[in-house]
Amino acid sequence: MAENNKSVFDILNAVDVSTKIKAKNGMSYLSWASAWTEVKKKYPDATYEIYPQIMDECGNARYWHDDGKTGWVEVGVTINDQEIVEILAIMDFKNKSIPADQITSVDANKSLKRCLVKACALHGLGLYVYEGEDLPEEASKTIELKESIKKIATKKVTLSEKAKTKVAELCKAAERQANPQLDDDLITGNYNNIENVDILTNLEKQLLAVRK
Repeated sequence: MAENNKSVFDILNAVDVSTKIKAKNGMSYLSWASAWTEVKKKYPDATYEIYPQIMDECGNARYWHDDGKTGWVEVGVTINDQEIVEILAIMDFKNKSIPADQITSVDANKSLKRCLVKACALHGLGLYVYEGEDLPEEASKTIELKESIKKIATKKVTLSEKAKTKVAELCKAAERQANPQLDDDLITGNYNNIENVDILTNLEKQLLAVRK
């Protein structure tokens, strides 16, 4: 039953998955494991079903579909007796459709997991992640840059105390540049508070240049 009489969509849409989003090839992703975990936390009885393609009159099936040209998968997620079915093309690492005769079970399985996440999104979980498919490449770029900065900063602070101090100074300077309206005592060096691609790109370059 929905919390405080809120709908399934409202409840799942309010779940913050921002820290679990990853960027790859200019696209933003929420892992299937993270998505399904969040759904089951709210709705333990939630289920999902993979819809196969029937291959012959004996009922033999395959868990992906094709029309002789390209392929796709179909996954339905049911929450509180409401099922939403999503369809997703089977794509390569460049997000291009794979020709039907080249699809492997590994390709199909990866698409199934992504399709599961998108079906959860239609129920409300992390739906904003997919806004970037039609609009802002910048949103995906900022996530990708923040992931890179996190890795670089984590590595650089282990070099020496001097390097650690320099990393902190650079992050604070970048945050201050991105948020000039904030008081100095609110500037902590949190690069996650930066949404400007140019500032993040410059910070990434500056951090890479930090030495012992």
